[in-house]
Amino acid sequence: MSIYGAMFSGVTGLAAQSQALGMISDNITNVNTIGYKSTVARFSTLVTEAASLTHYSPGGVRSAPYQKIDRQGLLQGSASSTDIAIVGNGFFVVNEDAVPGVGDNYLFTRAGNFTLDERGYLLSNGYYLQGWRLDTFGNMPANTSVLSSLETVNISNLTGAARPTTLIELAANLPGANSVAVGHVENTTVPLYDKQGGIYDLTYTWTKTANNTWQIDATLPAGVNFADTDTGAAVLDPTVTLGTITFNADGTLAAVTPTAPYGTVNADNQLEFYVDYDGDAATTSTQDRQQITLDLGTIGFGDGMTQYGGPYYPSIIEQDGLSFGAFTGITIDENGVVTALFDNGQRRDIFKLPIATFRNPNGLESRNGNAYLMTERSGDPLLLAANTGGAGEVAPNSLESSTVDLAEEFTNMIITQRAYSASAKIITTADEMLEELIRMR
Repeated sequence: MSIYGAMFSGVTGLAAQSQALGMISDNITNVNTIGYKSTVARFSTLVTEAASLTHYSPGGVRSAPYQKIDRQGLLQGSASSTDIAIVGNGFFVVNEDAVPGVGDNYLFTRAGNFTLDERGYLLSNGYYLQGWRLDTFGNMPANTSVLSSLETVNISNLTGAARPTTLIELAANLPGANSVAVGHVENTTVPLYDKQGGIYDLTYTWTKTANNTWQIDATLPAGVNFADTDTGAAVLDPTVTLGTITFNADGTLAAVTPTAPYGTVNADNQLEFYVDYDGDAATTSTQDRQQITLDLGTIGFGDGMTQYGGPYYPSIIEQDGLSFGAFTGITIDENGVVTALFDNGQRRDIFKLPIATFRNPNGLESRNGNAYLMTERSGDPLLLAANTGGAGEVAPNSLESSTVDLAEEFTNMIITQRAYSASAKIITTADEMLEELIRMR
């Protein structure tokens, strides 16, 4: 009977609109959830096949949730160095456990509000961030296409290793040819670091020996010496002459000439010498001795040592050594590279974050904590470096906002409420018609 069919059709309307209201309520309550993707109700008809062309059998309606997972949310700035977002396609890879094992699912999220736990792991909403571990040269693992190549990002027990000084760059102006007499002296002091991060002062003495010619003498503190060779039978001396420099008439560097046995010059016209830090002539560079290159600039150019009219003026004093450093924090760049920072100025790339892409991201299955699980409908994840192969770019110090539009949700709520009331009216009307039928005699 069509009256009963109409009543059941109204019941399906109540169920469909109730489910739609549930989706709207979830959207509204997650308006401030980082990386949340709004869900909409998609309605479809339920059709009962009619027995003839002149008879209609009511069916009804059903609703199904459709989550717009591929929709980009607006970015909001953040002061936290561990807050990141994705601009474009893809997801961060996370895992349920800090040390993934059998039965621990890999999940995918756009919620980049990562924080450090007490063990040094980065996690968001209880899920641990995964990345490719970089070796000391910044290289990724050989096989980056499988999830098993990933490790949980951990920044505990990081220290900045000491680094010995191997290169010194000097740029200074020595007084012009007619400004000072032969015998005039200027001094430049440079810090040196040994292999354990110990620091010492190296003093260069510039002595004018002739017009446009300056002798370079060097002095080290007590216990530290220059070595004439890297063999175990070196001659050690704390004060030596390393060489001389001459200038062109226009004040640019003309030549760098070494003075044997302590100074040599390489193919780039840079002075080279050995420093022995323990005062033992039998040790070599495998223990403490270190060869140091002194870069005084390019021949014929004014990018290093110069001799222009005016006083002595050092403009660049740089060396590449470092003391031992304590960990101070991390940064994550737009390529997803996680870099550890140390208080000695050292920076070390430790992980690179993959971006997981899917053929059908809207086919992913939602999980608690704003994460998703791959399904047959989504396809398998493709792990890509950020900003390559269609993957999005990482936005440092940013978070992706919820895609919920409150105005749209409140409008949908009104429509859903009216549709629910209309479906209820169908049931009451059908009930009144049945009551009329029962009263018939």
